[in-house]
Amino acid sequence: MEKIVIVGAGPAGWTAALYLARAGFDPLVVEGLQPGGQLTTTTEVENYPGFPEAIDGTALVEKMKAQAARFGARPMAGDVTGCDFSGRPLILTLSDGTRLETEACIVATGASANYLGLESEQKLIGRGVSGCAVCDGAFYRNRAVAVVGGGDTAMEDALFLARLAAKVTVIHRRDAFRASRIMADRVLANPRIEVLWDTVVEEVLDVAKNEVTGLRLRNVRTGETFARALDGVFLAIGHTPNTAPFRDALPTDAKGFLVAENTRTSAEGVFAAGDVQDPVYRQAVTAAGSGCMAALEAQRYLDARGQ
Repeated sequence: MEKIVIVGAGPAGWTAALYLARAGFDPLVVEGLQPGGQLTTTTEVENYPGFPEAIDGTALVEKMKAQAARFGARPMAGDVTGCDFSGRPLILTLSDGTRLETEACIVATGASANYLGLESEQKLIGRGVSGCAVCDGAFYRNRAVAVVGGGDTAMEDALFLARLAAKVTVIHRRDAFRASRIMADRVLANPRIEVLWDTVVEEVLDVAKNEVTGLRLRNVRTGETFARALDGVFLAIGHTPNTAPFRDALPTDAKGFLVAENTRTSAEGVFAAGDVQDPVYRQAVTAAGSGCMAALEAQRYLDARGQ
């Protein structure tokens, strides 16, 4: 029987593990299919406090892991595929059939940025292809970038990037934005932003540089294909929270994110931290902060039970 199991090994999970390990709770961290989560797709992290020089995303997660392990956090390879939170103990099932029983659980499985699914796009993630304008926009000061999408997130990203980049091209597959009117109007009025309507991305170009050099685009009405030279492309077509193993046990909002109040879910002894319960900010530092919150809430819960 475990005292507490943390599911997920990104900033939220390792921060929770650090706090709980230092408090003597011997947490078990199930790392999942992508230990480190989205942070491992970022080659340079410049906005995490304490690192005046940029640090590789994977290296940052490894430092978090080492710090938590120093105090006794135990990493475990494996992927949680199911759970039963209806009684005591809480039960987690892994893909290999392993069954974990625990008094408390922190779900910190993160959220995955939605991508177009192009082979050329996938190989350039972190080399000019990004799912987070706030994270990576500063690398494109005075350069040309594109934003793919037509909702409020795409508008926010385009306006944010327009403060940094020389030019922002918004690529949208329809002839009108899905975004709110006020956000769309701001984008259309910005002199640094150009909109390509009725246009889709056919290929991300790298011209043998192993970094983005442009896009091959297609107008869906005329069928015309054309190239556009660019230094970076930001996907703003939504995020999918990694909640599949927990959807039958925990409530989610309309977008699929776990619903939590001060990290407490509706299931006794189950807490949620990081991007899996955050549809708004999705930053490494906010994930770490909520990991701290979840750890403190879990500690209070276990202390009250005399664990």
